[in-house]
Amino acid sequence: MDTLINTLHIVAAVFIVGPMAILPMTAMRLVRAGQSGPVAVLAKSVSIFSLLSLLVAVLGFGALSMGGYVFAATWVWLSIVLYAIALAINLFLVVPALQSAAEELTAREGAGVATKVAAYSRIAMGSGIAALLLVAVVVLMVWRP
Repeated sequence: MDTLINTLHIVAAVFIVGPMAILPMTAMRLVRAGQSGPVAVLAKSVSIFSLLSLLVAVLGFGALSMGGYVFAATWVWLSIVLYAIALAINLFLVVPALQSAAEELTAREGAGVATKVAAYSRIAMGSGIAALLLVAVVVLMVWRP
């Protein structure tokens, strides 16, 4: 059972947390291209993947208990804190910025205005920080200092 939970945790991390980290960067390319429809879809996708990533955390707690690790271990609580910050950044900064960018691009489509989208820097900053935090979580999971 321990191997099953660990496998599910890793597979879920790859296929759920991976898109959670990468989709905002794809959306930035579409923001630069001025495509409002795909940006709106990616905003929804980032939101869904971010919420689904809670499944990875639940499976992680299962793997933690079956593996005989304790919550007090530095790598465990630090991983949880870093993941929670990355999740909050995605849900409360990146997703609203993507939605704002999609709305701004939609408003510009009829006007033919080609200026920089105001939310672009928030998307770039937030997604970059969230991705770095998630990389730090992966390092802690492998290294277990």
